[in-house]
Parts: sequence; C-alpha cells; structure tokens
Amino acid sequence: MLTLSTRPRARIATLLACGLTLLAAAPAPVASAASFDFGGAARTYVLHVPAGVERPSALVVNLHAAGANGGAQAALTHYDAVADAHGFAVVYPDGIDASWADGRGASVPDRQRVDDVGFLSALVGRLVTDLGIAPGRVFVTGLSAGAFMANRLACDRADLFAAVAPVAGTLGAGVPCNPSRPVSVFETHGSADPIVPYGGGGMTGRGGTSTVLGAPTMVDRWRQVDGCPPPVDDTLFAVGYGTQVQRSTSAPCAAGTAVVFSRVDGGGHTWPGAPAGPGSVGPTTNAFDASEASWQFFDSHGR
Repeated sequence: MLTLSTRPRARIATLLACGLTLLAAAPAPVASAASFDFGGAARTYVLHVPAGVERPSALVVNLHAAGANGGAQAALTHYDAVADAHGFAVVYPDGIDASWADGRGASVPDRQRVDDVGFLSALVGRLVTDLGIAPGRVFVTGLSAGAFMANRLACDRADLFAAVAPVAGTLGAGVPCNPSRPVSVFETHGSADPIVPYGGGGMTGRGGTSTVLGAPTMVDRWRQVDGCPPPVDDTLFAVGYGTQVQRSTSAPCAAGTAVVFSRVDGGGHTWPGAPAGPGSVGPTTNAFDASEASWQFFDSHGR
C-alpha cells in the first residue's frame, strides 16, 4: 500500500551528523509510513506525490543520515516542496537501526549483512511500476550516511539510477565501485566537515570507525568512470553565512553524463540551503539550495 505523506512543509532547524543522533531545534514531524516485507523484515518508507499529479515526471530517493529517519530527512531538505513545484515523486526510506548498510562496516545493518541495495532497488521497482515512472527518471540523493549509501547505489545499480547527488558523504575506502554504465554525479562536501573528513581517512560515526575516500578522490573516481573532460570551475557566493562555494563541472562525459563537485569552503557537515544548525557540525551555506539544485541536475540528466 502506498501512503502519501502529510508532513508540514516547513523546514526544521537541524543538521545531521553522520554517525550522530539527530540534532534538532524542533522535534521531527510525525508521519505515517508504508511498508513491505523484504529480507524477512518489514521495511518502511514515506512517499510524497504532489496533489493532482497522476503520473509523476520522476522519482527521487532521499536517504537520511545515521540516527535519523525518513521523516526527519523530509523536513530538513524540504524536498516535498521541490517535488510539488516540479511534479515528481520523492520517497524517504527508513534504515534499520536508523542507518544503512553502505559497505563501510560501521553500522548495525552492515554488520548484520542487511541487503539495503536490494531493499532500495526493490522499493524503486515497486514505485516505478505503481506510479508509471519512466525507468530512466530515477535518482537518489542523501545526507551523510545517506550519501554513502547513495554512492554505493550508483556503483552497484547504475542500471537503475541515472544520477546521484550525495551531500557530506563519499564511499568507504574498501567498497568496490564498478558501475555497469555511466552515472551523472552532483557531489557536495564542506571543506571543514568535522564528521566526514574532506580529505578522507579515518572517521568515527554512530556505528563505529571506518576509513573513507576524500571528496576530491571520490569526484576524480567518478570522472574517470564516466570518461569526463577536464572540469570548468566557477564560484558561488553566499549571503550571511560567510561561506562560498567552489563549483567544478565536468561535461559532457560518456553517454551524456556530467560530474559536478560543489566544495563549500569552510563548510561543515550540513545540507546547503537548510537552516544553520549546532556548532558541532559546522557552518552551512546559502550560496545554493542543495534540494532545488540537485533536482535541476537530475532533471537535466535522465536517460
């Protein structure tokens, strides 16, 4: 059964740290969730389809950080409002133990060998069929642990996801990435991220320690996979937060894909465009809105 969300559209003043519990200035909204059995467990999610839209133009999978849930991710990223403005569907799955089996071995679902790649792929298959969405119009974004999971999906299921937009997360250093076809990538990372180190190496999260790729290394890997030309750089200036964004765009890459890297200079472990959060996760930026920007990227890079 598909259940449409009834969450309020307002953002909550919260930022999520990978491996930390949800930090919020207001409680996360309560929302009903649909579920289906996968791997012997009831897996839950919240689906939002804009009112009056019979056939959404696309599906975006939006993955929460560790310690959070789909409802909190919806409130933080205000992706429902973006979906309403552009006529696509967005789904917010819930991870087991509020995390994901992203391959780093630093979460309960990883240690329990939960098949989150299989779960999220099955969920997409169900929604694409039920909503009549074109197969080449499926995308994934996520924050922190959700970003690690999004990158893994792009590596493992490039046949299913046309583009990915990870925010403040890369890939475990030992996680293989051999996508079956080129994937468009819109990667965002703060240069002063106190949780997921910008330059890579060891990190400690909610589930334990892991070794991760640095953001520049992750982007270079995607450029190599996609056969990209040298990048073109530009600068986005923020108002009020004291941060600016260095954006690097490689296009056109193989099969019409693109790789875009947004480095938030002095930025922390945040979702650009969301309200500034506690100092423990660092400053954010309003130079761009990660939700609207990721959708515009997705919309231009379907198959």
